[in-house]
Parts: sequence; C-alpha cells; structure tokens
Amino acid sequence: MRATRPYMPGYGILPADEGEGLLPFEWAEARLRDARNYWVATVGPDGPHLMAVCGVWIDLQFVFSTGRKSRKARNLASNPRCVVAPEGAADEIVVEGVAREVAATDAFVEAYREKYDFDVTSLDEPVFAVTPAKVIALIEVEEHFAGTATRWIFGD
Repeated sequence: MRATRPYMPGYGILPADEGEGLLPFEWAEARLRDARNYWVATVGPDGPHLMAVCGVWIDLQFVFSTGRKSRKARNLASNPRCVVAPEGAADEIVVEGVAREVAATDAFVEAYREKYDFDVTSLDEPVFAVTPAKVIALIEVEEHFAGTATRWIFGD
C-alpha cells in the first residue's frame, strides 16, 4: 500500500510534503473499526444503490452480512465493485474496493458479536468481504483539510 494525496482539482489540496503531511493508515483504520454503521454503495442494472449496514473492519477488509435477495447482494453478484464509508463525515473515510462472498470466519462472528451483541450466523445469510483498492481520508475541518488529505492505493 502506498500513501499519496488524492487528486481533487479545485480543492486546494497541498502537495504531500506540505501542510501537516499524510495521515497514517492507523488513523483511517481506527475510524473504520470504531464506526457503528456504514454506507455501502453498489451499482446494478437499475443504477446506483446506497444502503446503511452493520459490519466490521478486520484484517484490512470490511466484512458484512446482507440478505441473499437484497438489492446489495444482487448488485454485488453482477458487479462486485463497491464503495464503503463509515457514518459521519467530520473524519471522512471512503473505501473503494471489490466485494466477494466469503465464509463467516470465527474472527468475523466474534467481532460482530462483540460490536453489536448479536450472533450474525443466526441469519443464515451471505457474508461479503470488501477488499480495498483505494482508501481516501479527509478531515473536514478547514485548517486540516488541504494539508492532511490522504489516499492509500493497495496492490500494484
């Protein structure tokens, strides 16, 4: 993974070596891990779809369960590219990635139980793991925005 400034023409984003510098990825992970609700955006034959879900950030992935017949699941079956963002925009994190259906691991089930006091396996619905291709972080406070905006690019 490599960190850079995001390309945001017209927003006054400073070069990576100016301002407060690039944010550490641990900053983004803490917000991804600690959020209670997340927005998941998918695209299907009828266009874009946005819905709030419960989930956990674990092992560099966002993992969640949804109904097999839900619009999210149907969209992800035909187009696995999606966007995930935790609630709240003061410390904005946007994860662009690819979802795939996975087995409900013990780590996921335990993290979900601890976070939501719920046994997600009782639903008998699919579990999806979103592997990030890119994560963008923005602090929506004027004095920090231009000098801390950070983008992490994963893979090659």
